Amino acid sequence: QVQVVESGGGLVQAGGSLRLSCAASGRTSGSVTMGWFRQATGKEREFVAIISWGGRSTYYADSVKGRFTISRDNTKNAVYLQMNSLKPEDTAVYYCAARVGPITTSYRSNTDYGYWGQGTQVTVSS
Repeated sequence: QVQVVESGGGLVQAGGSLRLSCAASGRTSGSVTMGWFRQATGKEREFVAIISWGGRSTYYADSVKGRFTISRDNTKNAVYLQMNSLKPEDTAVYYCAARVGPITTSYRSNTDYGYWGQGTQVTVSS
């Protein structure tokens, strides 16, 4: 079992920045892939970014590429999402997700992850 808890959401103006954090606990000694998804009101949950256990592999949704950066610190069992140049369309509840094992070809699918946080709200005003 892996537990994940997000923090760092809030209200920011367009063009601003926020940094989300996700703390993992439980079975974190193995290869745990971690990522971020988001869900806007009335929309389906969508993939944002993912990072491999060693941090060497990262993938991003096209909509955030060049603006968001995912990173992790395995000494702290934490993963981060630095969000720059935020846009109103980035407004959503952001979820941290984890799976035990390496990145798969289905990494964009939320069904590929067995562990989820409770979510943190990010609101970008225009």
